[in-house]
Amino acid sequence: MPDPRDPDPAGRSDTDAPSVPTDDDSVGYRGVTACHAVGISYRQLDYWARTALVVPSVRDASGSGTQRLYSFRDLVVLKVVKRLLDAGVSLQNIRKAIETLRSRGVDDLAGITLISDGTTVYECRSPEEVVDLLQGGQGVFGIAIGGAFKEIQGSLSHLPAEPAEPAPADEPADEPTGDELAARRARRRAG
Repeated sequence: MPDPRDPDPAGRSDTDAPSVPTDDDSVGYRGVTACHAVGISYRQLDYWARTALVVPSVRDASGSGTQRLYSFRDLVVLKVVKRLLDAGVSLQNIRKAIETLRSRGVDDLAGITLISDGTTVYECRSPEEVVDLLQGGQGVFGIAIGGAFKEIQGSLSHLPAEPAEPAPADEPADEPTGDELAARRARRRAG
């Protein structure tokens, strides 16, 4: 007879429900599930695990017949690798970028933002700081045009502006021409 305290008269618990993707490493996903979720072949997954590009963090294979179990975060990293491949970045460069991150002590690869132009891979640390992972972690910078636009607008609001109309030809320019040779040429033209 079912316990009246059970919310489900059939006696099932919440653990019997299908698992929902979580950030919890107590849940693992087999290789076939990982392949479907990420959109890669099992052959790719196996190769990436054997070459330590993305090693399953829940359980690695320990011999014939054992199943690898990938965490949700592992699947995120696999998806990033696939997207970089789809963008045209070579597997060699992806591997180098991930090795650079790991050598700097970045264990949680799912927690970073990567940017790629199809050739190299950059880590975006903040809106102002981007690091080229293929050049030994060399810092590069980005210029946000919108930000520069707003800065210039703010600066110009406090400075005088001049009309864009050209000065009449018969009036001498207010500013010096710059050098003596240019001044002589200007006097010769004027007559």
